[in-house]
Amino acid sequence: MRILIIHQNFPGQYKHLAPALVEQGHQVFSLTPKVEKQTKWKGVTLLPYKISRSSSKDVHPWLSDLETKVIRAEACYRHALGLKEKGLEPDVILAHHGWGEPMFLKDVWPNAKMGLYCELYHLDSAETVNFDPEFETKDLSGNALRLRLRNLNNALHFDVGDAGISPTEFQAGTFPQPFRDKISVIHDGIDTELVKPKADAVLQVSATQSLTCADEVITFINRNLEPYRGYHVFMRALPKLLKARPNAQVVLLGGDEVSYGAKPPAGKTWKQIYIDEVRAQISDEDWARVHFLGRVPYDVFLAMMQVSRLHIYLTYPFVLSWSLLEAMSAEAAILASDTAPVREAIRHEETGWLTDFFDADALVEKADAMLDDAQLRARLGKAAREFVLQTYDLKAHCLPRQLDWVTGLADVKI
Repeated sequence: MRILIIHQNFPGQYKHLAPALVEQGHQVFSLTPKVEKQTKWKGVTLLPYKISRSSSKDVHPWLSDLETKVIRAEACYRHALGLKEKGLEPDVILAHHGWGEPMFLKDVWPNAKMGLYCELYHLDSAETVNFDPEFETKDLSGNALRLRLRNLNNALHFDVGDAGISPTEFQAGTFPQPFRDKISVIHDGIDTELVKPKADAVLQVSATQSLTCADEVITFINRNLEPYRGYHVFMRALPKLLKARPNAQVVLLGGDEVSYGAKPPAGKTWKQIYIDEVRAQISDEDWARVHFLGRVPYDVFLAMMQVSRLHIYLTYPFVLSWSLLEAMSAEAAILASDTAPVREAIRHEETGWLTDFFDADALVEKADAMLDDAQLRARLGKAAREFVLQTYDLKAHCLPRQLDWVTGLADVKI
């Protein structure tokens, strides 16, 4: 088959699937703005497209998201027309439609089967809108309308998508019928052969300090340190956590930008806002035990998970982070927020402990108890890894199911 993959940040969620399709003998192409000229990546032919215009300054704010996606979609469409003229006729199109790119590709290749990566449908339910009262939306009715318009991108793709794939039941469950019935729940997969316990792992946190499994290491990870992933709750718990655990080393990983949710006030970052909020409550001696690593290469992230004695994961009801499952695969003991997406992986007192997202005091109490109980942590860590092996293992479960899904997609009748 000829398979075209669309992802604005390729390979993204196709990191394992795309090379596996090549290995099966398929011709695999990817249309992406991340390269400037045609090149190869693990057997995949990367085809560039350029975005030639930017968003309007005076567009209605409720429509700005859609306009951005249409701009990408048009750019992708124009380049696809050129590819068609050169003879490219894909049998299957695999696309993460979150940025709008594949919106018009069925107009270019009407006979191609399109499989959509369904990351999230934006709900205006009480569980998702105003989940965090600290960032409460004042204009509730207006917010519902804004979200409806934001979902236009999803709705426009439902008309051209033949099937969908979603990594978790929670994410798939946000999509409305009838498209929900077209979505298969198959996770992207965790490489458990790579992400595994390592007793002699070493994490370098500064030029003069490294941490090992012999140290009491508490870890916390966001792609970007922000409220959507509970950074504010963690930071507010930090003063008491440091006092309760005088030997602990606290390691935080994440950038200073915004991945999800509200932006901080102009000129500020969420990271610094919450450092400033709690810093006066923490002595210089204790603050020296807190390490912000920023964004790091994958091998550093892996070492971080392997030396972690307790990994804390907090999130709004939203997309489940790969980092949680990777921490589980590394046999880290997990303390996580009791929110819907987390409950798919963390079963309280079986594969980890759950705690109220907003209760910083409860987080400290539970973290303290877990760190005092080595047998508990060992049991939870082993159970967490076993759960990942049985449910999310890349080679044994997820990748074979993804490949079958692509094959099935090719047989879908239009």
